Amino acid sequence: MLFSPFVLLQMTVDAQGRQFFSNKKRAVARFLLPFLQQLQKSVTFQKKVTPMKRFGVSLEDDLLEKLDELVESHKFPNRSQAIRFLVRKHMAEEQWETGQKVSGCLVLVYDHHKSDLQNKLTAIQHDAHHLVLCCQHVHLDHNNCIETITLKGKATELRELADRLIAVKGIIHGELVMSVLKQ
Repeated sequence: MLFSPFVLLQMTVDAQGRQFFSNKKRAVARFLLPFLQQLQKSVTFQKKVTPMKRFGVSLEDDLLEKLDELVESHKFPNRSQAIRFLVRKHMAEEQWETGQKVSGCLVLVYDHHKSDLQNKLTAIQHDAHHLVLCCQHVHLDHNNCIETITLKGKATELRELADRLIAVKGIIHGELVMSVLKQ
């Protein structure tokens, strides 16, 4: 039983150390019991848990050291979490290579004083409006700006768009980060 009315009531201890409920407490417990049983039926506490499988892994000493370094550098709680990270990363990279649908973020840093740079970037994004979800422009200092462009589409199309934008004269740095979309 999830709820017990007796847990809610303190037990009385007699001189011999025996525990019992007084008549008053027993009456309260009888009164509460139907309510608590109904509450237990109507309230479900379910935590969605993905089933896990255990398996053994054999690694050479140097590879195990690298895994432990990865655990430490990424602050993973354990090796299992690091292995899950690596498998998901590999799956994402495979999706990118096969041209499946992905999401991404392109980061561009540039000097906004460069002639016609912002107009060129905007024109390229408008040509690919079906891939561009949104764009954020932030002034880093008097000269430099950072632009983050959120994208969604086939991995090959996102790479092509990123290459076009990064190639614009005046871009100081550009990088595309992609992530998989669950099917």
